[in-house]
Amino acid sequence: MSTLTKKLYDTDSYLREFTAKVLTCDPLPDAKKRGDGAAFAVTLDQTAFFPEGGGQTADTGNLGNAVVTDVQEVNGEILHYTDVPLEPGIEIKGVLNWEQRLRKMQNHTGEHLVSGIVHRQFGYDNVGFHLGTDGVTVDFSGVLTEPELEFVEYIANRVVALNVPVTVSYPSPEECAAMEYRSKLDLTENIRIVTIEGWDVCACCAPHVSQTGAVGGIKILSAENWKGGVRIRMLCGLDARDDYQKRLMNTVRISNLLSCKQLEAADAVERILKNMAEEREKTASLSRALLSSRIAALSETDGNTVIFEDLLDQNSLRNLVNAGVERSGGVCAAFQGNDKDGYRYIIGSKTIPLRAWAKEFNQKLNGRGGGSDQMIQGTVNAPESEIRSFFAV
Repeated sequence: MSTLTKKLYDTDSYLREFTAKVLTCDPLPDAKKRGDGAAFAVTLDQTAFFPEGGGQTADTGNLGNAVVTDVQEVNGEILHYTDVPLEPGIEIKGVLNWEQRLRKMQNHTGEHLVSGIVHRQFGYDNVGFHLGTDGVTVDFSGVLTEPELEFVEYIANRVVALNVPVTVSYPSPEECAAMEYRSKLDLTENIRIVTIEGWDVCACCAPHVSQTGAVGGIKILSAENWKGGVRIRMLCGLDARDDYQKRLMNTVRISNLLSCKQLEAADAVERILKNMAEEREKTASLSRALLSSRIAALSETDGNTVIFEDLLDQNSLRNLVNAGVERSGGVCAAFQGNDKDGYRYIIGSKTIPLRAWAKEFNQKLNGRGGGSDQMIQGTVNAPESEIRSFFAV
């Protein structure tokens, strides 16, 4: 049976609790697939739970002793997904997760304000919006530079400070036809208009705060080029405060580690990175000199060359093995490590097919590894004395 649930959130976005009559309660055939614990779909004669829509996720909360994990509007019906069944016909108390709802209202109203300012100042449209647990993303139809976004953010926060009214209205189709308002949908009736006085007029189904002051602050966190325009990520109100706190704690940790003032942390990090780059260049120069010295010290031999070398990196060690191969009639084997933790090895040869030879080598020295007939790599767990004895045979 088709039902029509009264949408209490349309007229009172601050309604936290309400009483409603349970109309239907049906088990979900795919309950196990949902992953949120919901097993039943409940319809009510009225609700303050906002269903997912318009880029915003659904409200959660409780219906009596039932947990509401999700709310969806399906074929005109508002379905409340619960973990336990509710008996049709009973009166039940609904309680919203108010902290969650408030944060969404702050973010959504802040998005309206930012989108209104962008449209008003630059003529770009909001062509994509998502409000989830990780913040707000907004896609605009044109590119905005960093200074332009800073300007938008500043003006938006000025409007927040002015505590401008945010109102909801349902103009007639004739009135809508004469109005200028933002909308991504071609709506013709039952149009819900959210107005931020003097700054934005937009068709929207979601709950919003009643004054811009309740948004509590707006921060644009990042921007990236997106399909010929720009995608911004932003946070408002309590979510923006939480994000600031995390960033502050990171800055405090960095400044304490570097023994500098918080506002000088970035400069201190840049100095360290510059010093590290200079030290890497010095280390690379020393490594090249050491490699040249090690290569010069290699002797010609009809047998094997065994090298234990911990100062060279893997690439330099491979170059050393390549040079040793040219001077060895057997193999040139280089090792890095110690008797306690084991050794990494690189072994090369021009005369011995190493792929088959590696099986005997790894078996006798408790090793693992492989490669081609010309070069193999791996690890062994054997003391240096045993390794040298193996190659002395």
